[in-house]
Parts: sequence; structure tokens; C-alpha cells
Amino acid sequence: MKLGEHERVEQKDEEKTTAVDQEEREQQRADRATSTREVAKDLERPRTSKLDDAATLFPEEESKDFHKRWTDIQTAFVDEPRLAVERADELVAEVIKELANSFAEERSRLEGQWGRGDNVSTEDLRVALQRYRAFFDRLLNV
Repeated sequence: MKLGEHERVEQKDEEKTTAVDQEEREQQRADRATSTREVAKDLERPRTSKLDDAATLFPEEESKDFHKRWTDIQTAFVDEPRLAVERADELVAEVIKELANSFAEERSRLEGQWGRGDNVSTEDLRVALQRYRAFFDRLLNV
């Protein structure tokens, strides 16, 4: 290989390396939220399982218990329809009450931190907002 060809190969390698470095820098910039609009887009992205876990309305065991009780109510409908409807009303009222208590506790916790002058992390607020969004979406899509 001639000296001039060698220099051209080195220059092409440098250009490739520079292009890769530039792509990485651009990706890093794209990954950082730099505006309210970008933060809002992040909140609108499809949920991953981690986010879904954060947005669940009840702990897993409590949710399983509610589902089991609902299944029992449905099964009982055949033999005692009126009693099944009464029990369904009671269960729905209990779920609504538990849900309201859960959101009230979360709000009180955040308000307590704000009242003490504590900084509430953006991550805590993001998770809280995602939880509200999940609940709101469920209400509207029922």
C-alpha cells in the first residue's frame, strides 16, 4: 500500500469513529428531557412492566382477593341472584373505599413532605402522576 492510500484509510477510519461518536452524543441528548413537552411525551409512552407495577391500584394479594370474591359472587348468582347483587354492591363499595383511601394516603404523604419543606423527588412525583393517569384512563375506558 502506498503512503497516500494509507493516509486515506486512516482518515476514513477517523471519519467513521467521529460519526459514531456524534451519533452517540445525539442519542444521549435525545435521551435527556430538556423541555416540558419532552417530559409529557415520556409520560405518554407505552408502559413497561416496571411502570405497570408502579401504576397498579392495589397490591397483588389484595387484588387477587377482590377477584376471588367477585368470582364467588358471580357463581352464587345462579342460586341466589338477589343476594349476589347485594354482595356485588358491597364489594364494589369496598373497592371504591379502598381506592379512595389509597389515593388520600398518597396525597397526604406528598403534602406532608411539602409542608415540612422537604423536596419530593421528581421520580416520586412522576410515579404518582402515572398512577393517577392509569386510574383516570381506567375510569374513562370502563
